[in-house]
Amino acid sequence: MIDYQTYTLGNGLRVVHNYDPATSMVAVDVLYDVGARDEGRSLTGIAHLFEHLMFGGSVNVPDYDGELTAAAGNNNAWTSADFTNFHCQLPAANFDTALHLESDRMLSLSFNPQALQVQRSVVVEEFKQQCLNRPYGDLMHGLRAALYAPEHPYSWPVIGLEPQHILNVTDDDVRRWFFAHYAPNNAVLAISGNIPYELGRQRVEHWFGDIPRRDIAPRRLPACGFPAEDRHVTMRGPVPSPLVVIAIPMDPYGTPDYFAADTITDLLSAGRSGSMFRHLVAEGNGSIIDADASIIGSEHPGFVLFNARTTAEADPQRVAAAMLHELELLAQPGEVTDYRLQRTFNRFATTHALENLDYQARAYNLALEHLHGEDINEAVARQQRTTVAAVQSLAARLLATPKVILSYEPTPDPGH
Repeated sequence: MIDYQTYTLGNGLRVVHNYDPATSMVAVDVLYDVGARDEGRSLTGIAHLFEHLMFGGSVNVPDYDGELTAAAGNNNAWTSADFTNFHCQLPAANFDTALHLESDRMLSLSFNPQALQVQRSVVVEEFKQQCLNRPYGDLMHGLRAALYAPEHPYSWPVIGLEPQHILNVTDDDVRRWFFAHYAPNNAVLAISGNIPYELGRQRVEHWFGDIPRRDIAPRRLPACGFPAEDRHVTMRGPVPSPLVVIAIPMDPYGTPDYFAADTITDLLSAGRSGSMFRHLVAEGNGSIIDADASIIGSEHPGFVLFNARTTAEADPQRVAAAMLHELELLAQPGEVTDYRLQRTFNRFATTHALENLDYQARAYNLALEHLHGEDINEAVARQQRTTVAAVQSLAARLLATPKVILSYEPTPDPGH
């Protein structure tokens, strides 16, 4: 049981507080309800670029990292299709430093043109490293483009469609993005560590209470535009072995079938005990080197992902059929037993408990749960509401859903 309290400031900032006297540290997590889903196709990657710009100096603090390091703290951040998250950890005695830094960049950035120039270069290099110079690095570009309508923001990865979009971001774009999305009424602040509630609330009011609310840009997403029939895609690149990937549309976060899909992928690929590894790799004919399943879950319809690395001689169609057969088995009566289902719930409960022993992870999880309007202590129970019948029904529906089947093949070696 995680004890926590919540409140909302007059400017709309939602706060969740967890007092943990077992540590001498404190984590401060700020989760902004903005991500790549708020971009347009003509300027992609700006959500991720902006994550970097948030460290480029705010109105009263020119050097975020320097101030935090001087207070014996560290930090990190990440951007998803749906959210942008910033977190820092430092000794509880220096709690005010964290609140000062986070509140100042929530109030306003410095909008330093040099910071934009530097961070554009950093993000472009990251794009090259992740997408152009890494095996399978452009996989999600091809897969998402085949699955979603071109104008839907899930049709491109968070890092963006192409480096040129990052280079095209102007100072005016940065200002517009900040004032349209970065505001107390579009964020959740989570605190976890050795800070008593009353002290924490007083200091939060002091540092964040006078930041003005802002008008948040409305989010108008187009239809997902999922395929009306199976779509087959081939990609090629300098990769060590062929890869077969299947993407099947699934329901958004918070729906019963979202949790059922999560359970299905756990049944299929929970390590070496998962049925995909056992049937396709351990007991297979040697053509499949590795196989896995996961969900790319999101606030709007995401997708179930199957993938298998294969030998050069493997037939991609047969590999895809073998993966779908594992899903087909789950739709058959008697294949998923109450015992087998309970094992997945036990794994989930263990992972949830162990993860939240860490005050840093706990702060983020509290922030996300609060943004969803959920209770972190109900997370395991939400997962356990999935029944055997729900698994069977969803497996059958996924099988009948038009899907993208992508084959990523190695480019021929020019020396042979």
